[in-house]
Amino acid sequence: MTSLKSDFLRRLQDRGFIHQCTDLEALDAKAAKGPVTAYIGFDATADSLHVGSLVSIMLLRWLQKTGHKPIVLMGGGTTKVGDPSGKDESRQLLSDEEIAGNIASIRQVFERFLTFGDGPADAVLVNNADWLDSLAYIPFLREVGRHFTINRMLAFDSVKLRLEREQPLTFLEFNYMILQAYDFLELARRRDCALQMGGSDQWGNIVNGVELGRRIAGKELYGLTTPLITTAAGAKMGKTAAGAVWLNEARLSAYDYWQFWRNTEDGDVGRFLRLFTELPEDEIGRLEALEGAGINEAKKVLADEATKLCRGAEAAEAAAETARQTFEEGKLGAELPSIEVPRAELAGGVALFELMRRAGLAESNGAARRLIKGGGARLNDAVIGDETRQVGPGDLNSEGVVKLSAGKKRHALVRAV
Repeated sequence: MTSLKSDFLRRLQDRGFIHQCTDLEALDAKAAKGPVTAYIGFDATADSLHVGSLVSIMLLRWLQKTGHKPIVLMGGGTTKVGDPSGKDESRQLLSDEEIAGNIASIRQVFERFLTFGDGPADAVLVNNADWLDSLAYIPFLREVGRHFTINRMLAFDSVKLRLEREQPLTFLEFNYMILQAYDFLELARRRDCALQMGGSDQWGNIVNGVELGRRIAGKELYGLTTPLITTAAGAKMGKTAAGAVWLNEARLSAYDYWQFWRNTEDGDVGRFLRLFTELPEDEIGRLEALEGAGINEAKKVLADEATKLCRGAEAAEAAAETARQTFEEGKLGAELPSIEVPRAELAGGVALFELMRRAGLAESNGAARRLIKGGGARLNDAVIGDETRQVGPGDLNSEGVVKLSAGKKRHALVRAV
């Protein structure tokens, strides 16, 4: 393993963040000498990022904690194009108003992880629409386009995989890698940004930016990527039966967020503690060595620490207490996710599968039906195997509440109003 001098890269290496780097030795020397400005780009295709972006967010947090300056680059311009990486079809085109709303919502998450301001290590949020929207087409092609060959662009995974699957790739999307490279050039010119970071799927795009900055502006730029995070079972991290694990509170309750981490597979606990918390290495070593029932305590620590970072200490404590009441005392915890259903609607009976979907315990009615048929659904803690089961007034407790469960770990309340 390379012996690193800079606190930033040493910390990243120890905690498992580094996958590839264009010149690790030179970047290490630069980071050891003084503050480095670095960025990661995030497109604004929804009003929240999901947990799949969390490695990148933690990367920016460690950058700032070790004395360097993070730039959060929001893709107000590139969102209008759509990154084809890992996609079989074109993204839906959003209006300027929708993109602006998404950026405002996403910023709330970054404000929990980073300190924004005007200081030398304070984070800044930048929108690439500031330069992309005003580009003149012919001058842009002459300055930037001549540095990209179609031969090489066709070899990139984001393009090659789409074509191999015989899925259409629009000329709009084909431009994405050029625009991303141009972003790095602009940030190098405007903000003396020397490092672009991102997930391993962005390696080709990042290298393009490094080379473009050298060719056009003579800049010494660097790229660094993180590994693709999969679970111990080989699944893509962040996918659940109910859909994506969103970072914004409006999209996913603090309790459900806490539960996501609490349900981590045993084999992932140590790795996730290093990536998604700031616990010191000796404490992580102690926790990951626990066996049997002890590993559940380590999972609770992971859930507490990850939720504190994203939602705050108060929300983490409330989620942990709700889980304790629900699982250890059999009570209906106050923080359990809940939906409201008019009493008049319940009077006529509502299908259990419909309520499971509404409560976020299944992605669709079909998924809820399969859950019920498979014996994984509970109504007031009783297993229900009849997919046609109706929920009515007789199922309400004295407080007008019904408890729904998907398996043993995911619960929601239906409140009659």
